[in-house]
Amino acid sequence: MTDLETIRNAGRTQVMGVLNITEDSFSDGGLWLQPDKAMEHGRAMMAAGADIIDIGAESTRPGAKRVSEEDELARISGAVEALIPEGAVLSIDTTRASVAAGALEHGAQIINDVSGGTLDKDLPRVVADHDCLYIVQHWRGWLAGSNGATPDADTSHYEHGVLADVKDELMRQVDAVIAAGVSPEHIIIDPGLGFSKPGVEHNLPLLTGLESFAETGYPVLIGQSRKRFISALLSEADLPQASMEDRDNATAAISALCAEHGVWAVRVHDVARSRAAVAVGDAWRAYAQRRILQK
Repeated sequence: MTDLETIRNAGRTQVMGVLNITEDSFSDGGLWLQPDKAMEHGRAMMAAGADIIDIGAESTRPGAKRVSEEDELARISGAVEALIPEGAVLSIDTTRASVAAGALEHGAQIINDVSGGTLDKDLPRVVADHDCLYIVQHWRGWLAGSNGATPDADTSHYEHGVLADVKDELMRQVDAVIAAGVSPEHIIIDPGLGFSKPGVEHNLPLLTGLESFAETGYPVLIGQSRKRFISALLSEADLPQASMEDRDNATAAISALCAEHGVWAVRVHDVARSRAAVAVGDAWRAYAQRRILQK
């Protein structure tokens, strides 16, 4: 099993493949719900170059219904048991302490909490009691869009600008999970693209401001794959009927830019495209650093 220090300090941008064991995820709901299909897809992503497989059994798309705790744990436990013998590094996308505990006991190495420790106050304590990494994502609540037709219309106002407010709120979440006992050396941060950030105007400032998150000293995860703002960007570029392939190509382009900026990992659906893209971004960054040292 890969040790945590190697996972956290890989020295290059890693590719985290998305394994959604859900009925209603926005781009692949229902495809991998059956255990054999989930295992097959996990293996395929590993073969395509995924460094980490991120398993989620509850959708966080706008309007999604909560899955029962029992169903979420059963789905995730089955996938963990199937993929650990394959040598997979597994991240568990959950906001529930009981699900996190069950997955960690079965061999998972990372907990990816999109609520950043705010939805289930016991989850940070579970992490603190286990030898695992903890991804703390910026969070302002479920993507309900409860006050208008636009998802997140009620949570997407950023008084001091999206970059400043997201960073400030995220670091308060980090402080809270550290206070709950989580080791700072086990924390990875995620600005939460698309979460309470429905538009291009919310997400591009975070991507162009990646250095601001890197300055915190924590590794940074970026989850841009197939997000709404990518479709909006393509529409603005006269591609209003962009296909899934177009969106995956755009996702890979952002992966390359993220690697060039030294992010810890990108979370994507199409592993092969982003694996090639981050290889270019990593090489670009390494070359730029060598040129700086030679001056």
